[in-house]
This record gives sequence, C-alpha cells and structure tokens, in this order.
Amino acid sequence: MDSGLAELRPDRDRPRAWTVLVDGAPQSHVDLDDPTRLDFAYQRILGHVADLAAPPGRPLRAVHLGGGALTLARYVAATRPRSRQQVVELDAGLVRLVREHLPLERTWQIRVRGGDARAGLAGLPDDSADLVVSDVFGGARTPAHLTSTEYLTEAARVLRPGGLYAANLTDGGALAFARTQVATALAVFPEVCLAADPAVLRGRRFGNLVLVAGDGPLPVGELARRTAGDPAPCRVEHGRALAGFTGGAAPVTDATARPSPPPPDGVFG
Repeated sequence: MDSGLAELRPDRDRPRAWTVLVDGAPQSHVDLDDPTRLDFAYQRILGHVADLAAPPGRPLRAVHLGGGALTLARYVAATRPRSRQQVVELDAGLVRLVREHLPLERTWQIRVRGGDARAGLAGLPDDSADLVVSDVFGGARTPAHLTSTEYLTEAARVLRPGGLYAANLTDGGALAFARTQVATALAVFPEVCLAADPAVLRGRRFGNLVLVAGDGPLPVGELARRTAGDPAPCRVEHGRALAGFTGGAAPVTDATARPSPPPPDGVFG
C-alpha cells in the first residue's frame, strides 16, 4: 500500500467480515453481510452522528475524508438509501484492495476519489454537504495540515446550514492534542462536543475521541443517550465542561500545526 503494509484479517465469528490493518494497526472493520454493523467503538459513535445528521431515512450528502474500507459510507448507504457520498482517500493501493476484496453494492451512490483530504475538501462547493467526516491517518497519526483552523474553516464552508462535522481523533495521557483540537474547533464552529470512553477522557489510556461540530445546536442529549448504551459506553462533553477541558489551549493554525501523537508501543497488540 502507498502508506504502509495492509492486511485483511478475517473475522472468526462472521464468515464475510474483515478487519483491515495497516502496518499492524486496525484501521477498519467491514461486515459484507451487514453493513449496519459497526464493530469499532469510534465507528459506532460516527454512526450515531450520521443517524442524527438528518431525520431518519432522509438521504444525506456526505463527505468522507479518509476512506479506509469505506465502513461508514457503507453504513450511511444501507441506513439512508439514495444518499450521495464522496470519499477522498490518499492511499490508492488501499482503495484497490478494498474494491477487489470488499466490493460495494452497485446501487450505492458512493464516489471514491484519490488524493489528499484537504485538497479534496477545497474542491467541493459551498453548502454542499449534510455531513463531513474526517478520519485520516498516516502512520497511525493524523497529518498536521488536517488539524488547523484553516482546515476546519474549509469544512465549515462545505457544510450546509445545520450540517455536522465529525472528526476521529486519537490521544492519551495529558491529552494535549485533543485539547488543542477542541480549542481549534471552538474557534471555528459555534457548537462543539466531544465523545469518548471515560478512561480516555481521564487520560488513563490511549484511544479514540470523536469531535462533533456545527453552526447550530447539536443533538448532544440524544448522542449522549446512544453512546451510553453502546457495548463500550462513552461520555459526551459539551458547553462549559468542554471549554474547561481545553485547559486554556490555543487554537492550532497552519503555522503551528503538528500531527497527532504516535500510539504507544503495544497499544494495538
């Protein structure tokens, strides 16, 4: 693969389900028999966000920055027929692997484009998406140029009024990266919330945090209810508590941006 060594690992419990690993790190899970099944905890949070981006059953216009095995795009296609989705994925080799071994349903309107996520975002029209999902990793780290106020301003431009932006972040320990990302989002969007395992929010372990933002009120209560009922329950921070979470961290710009921290040794083993 362009960004590392990719592997398809079969799911022992489901005959047509696979985990995609890149350089040993689990990146995506796909169940070809049930695209609504989201195996990874952070993907379930993103699935809830997609569910809440519009009334049930209404088609979405969704943009996925970072495609992986197209797990969330498959979920949206299955739960919201006639949705139109654009995926931007830099790793052409991974796209070929997924197309060959994990094919999409022919009726799904999912367009996959190769290229850098930020460049792909810049080429999209204003007010054209109900949902923008940023889930981009290179070497298990989010690239620096996808963490800044300038990047989030592009995402806000592409969103329709009332649309949702969601980003998969990874961090641990003092959560310095996550704190700056929340501060950055608060500098661009009027409303922001953060969903994660309580142990991750307390810095007790390295893991995923899902940031959600928009130009108006977010479905915080319903997102909190749904994530609390997941197999791996999450907590949703919002408002004054989330502002306190930043600890005074400054928003990130292109000039100051850094990639997300590398995962600790053995975190995926």
